[in-house]
Amino acid sequence: MQTAQLVLLVAAGCVAALMACSALVVRFKSPKPRAREESENYYLCIDEKCERQRLGRLSDEASVDLSIIVPAYNEAERLPVLLNDIREYVDARRQRGSFSYELVVMDDGSKDGTIDVALEFARIHGIRELKAVRHVVNRGKGGAVTQGMLCSVGRFVMFCDADGATRFSDIDALLARAQAVSGPVVAIGSRNNKALSGTVVERSHMRAFLQWGFHTYVTLLGVRGVRDTQCGFKLFSREAARRIFPNMHVERFIFDIEILLLARYQDISVVEVPVNWHEVAGSKMSIVRDSIQMALDLLAVRLNYMLGNWTIGSGH
Repeated sequence: MQTAQLVLLVAAGCVAALMACSALVVRFKSPKPRAREESENYYLCIDEKCERQRLGRLSDEASVDLSIIVPAYNEAERLPVLLNDIREYVDARRQRGSFSYELVVMDDGSKDGTIDVALEFARIHGIRELKAVRHVVNRGKGGAVTQGMLCSVGRFVMFCDADGATRFSDIDALLARAQAVSGPVVAIGSRNNKALSGTVVERSHMRAFLQWGFHTYVTLLGVRGVRDTQCGFKLFSREAARRIFPNMHVERFIFDIEILLLARYQDISVVEVPVNWHEVAGSKMSIVRDSIQMALDLLAVRLNYMLGNWTIGSGH
């Protein structure tokens, strides 16, 4: 067999193997979100007259200035730190003028009484704006965020991690950048060291290495121009949220990438804003297992959009 024929045969074999692997990834790794249970259409609050109330809808008109979505899975110990940070921010913000908000804690099937901790905090501090939603079974962080966003009523909507790793008052910087943009916009917190002159970022060497590797992989798969895709501190104009979240498929850790892909596909502006961040003990992620899972999930997401298996609706 001539060298040229051998090269062609090997190339054909590689292409066939790549196509087969891609088909397997799409077949077995594509996320399949479950439908919302009837009980998940309601929230608990400290209003004695009506403790269980029906959630709002993202498609409705905004009724408050800001919706804060907090995905929480077994966060009974760490959640109060974030809730107190939010409470202090709201108190300070209201001293500057009128400010309305809702705080939606999405208890993603916790086993440690997370929802009870949230409601008790609300009772102690008189926070009637806190809405606690209980998922029947765990969806994953992305699923909890998406379900929270779909029921938000804010002019701006944001989500933040329950561990309180990001200083909540940094939301002012995200709001300022978002309000300076004409049209739908996503403002995302960034922990990138070179981008963060004047802010504080504390992370382990292992986390920094994994972030570098993941960023390289994300860039190779076509998500470019964002230095920190995974920071759990993101803000959306209501129009941007309406275009993005009804189209979401991913319910696990890689959901941030689908958000950015949907923004790019729909020409929604994305701005990065430096935030103060520190590593907090108690992460639910397994470094090895979840890194592999995220890599496969990201490939499945990219392939589904490239092949046209997933289409983007208007979201209205």
